[in-house]
Amino acid sequence: MDYAIKKSNDEWRSELGPEKFKVLREAGTERPGTGELLDEERSGTYTCGACNAELFKSGTKFDSGCGWPSFYESVRPDAVELLEDRSLGSVRTEVRCANCGSHLGHVFPDGFGTPTGDRYCMNSISLNFTPAE
Repeated sequence: MDYAIKKSNDEWRSELGPEKFKVLREAGTERPGTGELLDEERSGTYTCGACNAELFKSGTKFDSGCGWPSFYESVRPDAVELLEDRSLGSVRTEVRCANCGSHLGHVFPDGFGTPTGDRYCMNSISLNFTPAE
């Protein structure tokens, strides 16, 4: 995909620091239950941790019990890019920021009880949060 924001790995590494770079640019995963946004309950907007593109609204966040912030839909279908991921010997759907291509997490069809049936399982470190005013 052709992303609006294009930077070299050195530029991303310098801007993000090692922990964020590992997750956002190398598709790493933070340990479950450790992310600072897991228990965030205020109203607001979740944006990409690399480029600040708007990704999720707080009203779509739910407690899935998986250890990572979970949402049932993105702010717009074109806000995220969905890609097949076969990296761990199974087929999953990776979620990337459609603006810069940064790895956010994965989406699963097991968001039981949600309007969409989806669970966007996101790394806290991949997101920024701005409380509503």
